[in-house]
Amino acid sequence: MANQATPPTPVEELTYEQARAELVSVVQSLEAGSQTLEEALNLWERGEALAARCQAWLDQAKARIEAPAETD
Repeated sequence: MANQATPPTPVEELTYEQARAELVSVVQSLEAGSQTLEEALNLWERGEALAARCQAWLDQAKARIEAPAETD
């Protein structure tokens, strides 16, 4: 029986903190450079999705902060 890795949590389900922590891990892994080209490309794509998720969280937070100022 082969040992199957648990698939990663879908990016859209991650909190900001989870996405940021995983993004840091992805960057560290890429900087270490110990992956095959295919693994590195998969990590890069995951990193791009994580960065977009973090940005979406930050955009939402900014909108929430600015919303009360617009009603004044």
